[in-house]
Amino acid sequence: MSGLVDALVIVAVALVVIARQFRASRIDSERRWWLLPAILAVVALREPGILDPHHHTASVLLLGAELLVGLATGAGWAWTSRIWVEPDGTVWSENSMASVAVWGVGIGLRVGVFALGAAVGVHQDSSTLLLGLAGTLLVRAGILTWRGQSLRPAPNMSGAYRESTARPAGKERV
Repeated sequence: MSGLVDALVIVAVALVVIARQFRASRIDSERRWWLLPAILAVVALREPGILDPHHHTASVLLLGAELLVGLATGAGWAWTSRIWVEPDGTVWSENSMASVAVWGVGIGLRVGVFALGAAVGVHQDSSTLLLGLAGTLLVRAGILTWRGQSLRPAPNMSGAYRESTARPAGKERV
């Protein structure tokens, strides 16, 4: 994939993520929350230019720094999100102003990592950003799913074998 296509993918994913950030969203632990980050990681890792062959050690360190920033941003974003359970049992999340601050700090740190790489003379591909974004989304979705599952009310269990006391409703006969 060319650099232009990578840049367009990054911008499109960032726009979707930012647009979703400003509205409440349902947390569904049954869906595949890891799928989009996995696709982004595969797209990023398919590119041969993720590491600079002339500055191998420095580019590995910068890639590691980008991944750490991405993981920390995802964790901060997830832990600053407000979550709640509706009366029907669905779990929702909404970002707070602290979440927006975490995003701002994460973007600033990413710019710093790229500036450091440019100052050292390391060629950095857009795949590095894409991989960092995949890490951010993966950690955020994982933590929110975990937090949401801990909020769900436990089923009413009783009896010697802890079977559920709720019985399926049968058809009413008239």
